Amino acid sequence: MKIGTAEILDEPEEKKRKRASITSGFGSGNSGGNNRNGGGGGSDGPNDDDQVDDRDTFTERKSKILAWFVMLVVVMTFGGLLAAYVVISTNKLQEWRPFDLPYQLWISTLLIMASSISFYYGDKYMVAGDHRRSKLWLLITGAIGILFVCSQVIAWMVLSATGHFMEGNPYVGFFYMLTAVHAAHVLGGLVALGVLLKRSWAPPTDDLAQLRRTILSQVVGWYWHFMAILWVILFFFLGYWK
Repeated sequence: MKIGTAEILDEPEEKKRKRASITSGFGSGNSGGNNRNGGGGGSDGPNDDDQVDDRDTFTERKSKILAWFVMLVVVMTFGGLLAAYVVISTNKLQEWRPFDLPYQLWISTLLIMASSISFYYGDKYMVAGDHRRSKLWLLITGAIGILFVCSQVIAWMVLSATGHFMEGNPYVGFFYMLTAVHAAHVLGGLVALGVLLKRSWAPPTDDLAQLRRTILSQVVGWYWHFMAILWVILFFFLGYWK
């Protein structure tokens, strides 16, 4: 009876040990991390931390590739428009009648350069982990971006009030087209900036959240600075290549 009783009591304990060893082989929870570090039987299984790292790396690469693709499309779009602008302006057609740029465009240039500087500080404090200053500078960037678009609209209203319309003057047509397409892309940048502000409005809860918002800030920064550089190029052609 004692021997039989011992066998009956030992059997569940052995099954428990087997179930524990099988569960630890999946690498889930703290046991997976201990097996990986200690070289246990479950060390060959997938680890949650590795999966998260792979996911974050993939997301970072995808975001950067998408940003470069968008900027490449923008370069091709404005490259074609500026090429046509240069060809028509050098032909010296009788219909080509340039005019002095309204002063609102000088204000627009100062505004977009200031927004690029403010975004630089927002991204700098984002990387440094200074949440309060980063959010403040990003809000300033958004406000300046809105003022830039408003200054463009005022410039169009001033030109239309003085009788500058697209009909019969290719220079006016190119002016409206180039500035309007650029303003539309700036609005797209404001949307991306709004997404960045939404995701970084509250302080980060952990290092992973901080990493993700830093990557997003870097990608949005590329596009925002690119829009500022592109505007300077457009301003040069419209103001001095006539």
